[in-house]
Amino acid sequence: MRAAVLTAYNTPLEIRDVPDPTPGRGEVLVRVMASGVNPLDTKIRRGMAAHAKMAPPAILGIDMAGVVEAVGEQVHQVQVGDEVFGMTGGVGGIAGSLAELAAVDARLIARKPEALSMEQAAAIPLGFVTSWEGLVDRADVTAGEQVLIHGGAGGVGFLAVQLALARGAHVFATGGPASQQVIRQVGATAIDYTTSGVEEYVDEYTSGEGFDVVVDNVGGATLDASFAAVKRYTGHVVSALGWGTHSLAPLSFRGATYSGVFTLLPLLTGRGREHHGHIMSQAAALADHGGLAPRLHSTTFPLDEVNHAYEIIENATATGKVTVLPHL
Repeated sequence: MRAAVLTAYNTPLEIRDVPDPTPGRGEVLVRVMASGVNPLDTKIRRGMAAHAKMAPPAILGIDMAGVVEAVGEQVHQVQVGDEVFGMTGGVGGIAGSLAELAAVDARLIARKPEALSMEQAAAIPLGFVTSWEGLVDRADVTAGEQVLIHGGAGGVGFLAVQLALARGAHVFATGGPASQQVIRQVGATAIDYTTSGVEEYVDEYTSGEGFDVVVDNVGGATLDASFAAVKRYTGHVVSALGWGTHSLAPLSFRGATYSGVFTLLPLLTGRGREHHGHIMSQAAALADHGGLAPRLHSTTFPLDEVNHAYEIIENATATGKVTVLPHL
């Protein structure tokens, strides 16, 4: 099969012919129809993501959608011909989705939503799993709560907004001037962080009380702002980018709580993979009921142009999630 191979950090991926994978016990062989590109993928290529534990030579690509071609022993939840999607590799030394075929752990996948194309389905897994772990597993968002999502037009934030809305929350999302229309169109109240400070939007939308749940998809100063925006006593901050050094004093002074999300853990440790498959099933159900769809970049790329796809992410010129189609 053809695959995009990382031969050395900070070099372009090389298109090579490599042996077809064989599904082992508990695995399925998937013909990859679409591979979603995440900022983490580009950081791995540059050697800037040691936590992902992916060393050259390696096939990258965390997210995928495709068709089951063969089923290994002890696999019962899917069968040959099923269209599936999931967050299945590209970290922890596991071959990723930038290839024509991938042998993946069946626990990590679910049937692709009928309402979405392969490209759309491949743009969902990492972002939705991150959002679910934060909003559902950690914060247990319920109907009527006020939820603030930082980076509401981003790859994770855009899906988080839809998930919070589906759970009945009143959703607010921050973004720059160019993101305001996108945020409003997906159903959230848009907040321009370049013109409105934390105290201002906390006063305007919560009468100074703070938001029940604050989701940080940006990190750095935005996580600090989250600590100042959360509701006193009962508020909860969730972040997928809680790295670096932060003062917990603003959070402590509000009597609020914090949780971190590290979405890669099941792939890195082998523990909790069934839960990721469950989350994918929930994503499919939500999409088929019209409550979930990704925002795609205007162009999809064949495998031969994978480095161009990565450049768009690295240069921050993507207008939505970027996908690579190995069979295009």
